[in-house]
Amino acid sequence: MLIVRLWNYISGYVIIRIEGLTLERFINLSTINNIYLWDIERLDYTTIQAKVSLKGFKELKPIILKVGSRYNILSREGLPFFLTKLRKRKMLALGFILMIGVIFFLTSFIWNIDISSPKGFNQEELVEYLNEKGVKIGVRKSFVDNEELKIEILKEFDDIAYINLKITGTKLIVNLKEREFYSNDDKWDKNKPANIISSKKGVVQKVIAKNGNPLVEKGDIVKKGQVLITGVLKNEEEENILLVHSEGEILAKTYYYKTIKEPIIKKVKEETGEKYFSREIKIGEKSIHIKNDDIPFKNYIEHVDDKSNEFYSIIPFDIIKHEYREVRIKEVKQNIDSLKEALSVIITKEAMKEVKEDMKVESKEITFEKKDNFLITSIKLEMIENIAEKEYINENIEIQNDDSNDDLKENEEE
Repeated sequence: MLIVRLWNYISGYVIIRIEGLTLERFINLSTINNIYLWDIERLDYTTIQAKVSLKGFKELKPIILKVGSRYNILSREGLPFFLTKLRKRKMLALGFILMIGVIFFLTSFIWNIDISSPKGFNQEELVEYLNEKGVKIGVRKSFVDNEELKIEILKEFDDIAYINLKITGTKLIVNLKEREFYSNDDKWDKNKPANIISSKKGVVQKVIAKNGNPLVEKGDIVKKGQVLITGVLKNEEEENILLVHSEGEILAKTYYYKTIKEPIIKKVKEETGEKYFSREIKIGEKSIHIKNDDIPFKNYIEHVDDKSNEFYSIIPFDIIKHEYREVRIKEVKQNIDSLKEALSVIITKEAMKEVKEDMKVESKEITFEKKDNFLITSIKLEMIENIAEKEYINENIEIQNDDSNDDLKENEEE
């Protein structure tokens, strides 16, 4: 597809608009006569817009007359028309040649460093290290020794298990993987004493204490961070403190709330059929916007023809087409019942994203409220989930607190 696009640009093509009542017959006759039309767009029942090569356009004229249609050339595109403009502007032609020379010169440098790493990896440290080694934006590609640089990075960063460096066009692509380390969040040390605390606010429904002393029971309202099962055990007779690693689950009723709003009278954009085109020359990360004059529309929608260019990775040069379509702004009053139904589906999908596999949804309540020009939709999910979360015990603090309590009791007895 890229080759076809490149060939059409070199040979030149025109964008035409066909008006008539027999458009299907026009397209069929064009296909029978091997005239290639592409990017065909139906504007309305009697009008289509399409692109055709210069040779195809000459062969297309008899067919247009045969089916009783009319045509209008909207734009002439491609290298032949561009060169025609350059002949009239010698300084522009010279500038274009110099620009091509500069582009080829710039392709010998690295202009972008793309690092692909796992979530949580500190990319800034790696970028700083690369800069220290002279590998940064603006360095010549010949300066970068991929194999030697990989070895140096692996020696410097202990948390990197694998790294691959690749220069594509003017971009240095860095792919890496981190070593897997066990953390306290992934694997708890059973020999260390720990409490089970609440991960969020809720109403306790069930307490399953496998180890440790439960401090709550069914029906209790708990807040985030509250100790639910303590690992501090005390022998009342011997008055000794025993610290253990608590184990267990606390099933609690929790709530999730979300609100969205949508305007009842909504502004929509309706295309008028009028269009304006301009070009953008992109060189690396820089771009030059070329247009004949200001956009002649007050309200418009911009469409950018920025199709992937395989050559762009080799030569950082591309011509991007901008199409501006005129629109008129209309106010449309939405049907309340239909709007409620649509918003119910949307807000339910958004709320269910917060529900994990181990959660159970007990009930769902959706309410609506009209305020000014908006329909406000709210959802309330009632869920049952395990809110148990472990927290290591600071042994010194726990013992000091207990000693302080004993001293207080002795003073009260005196």
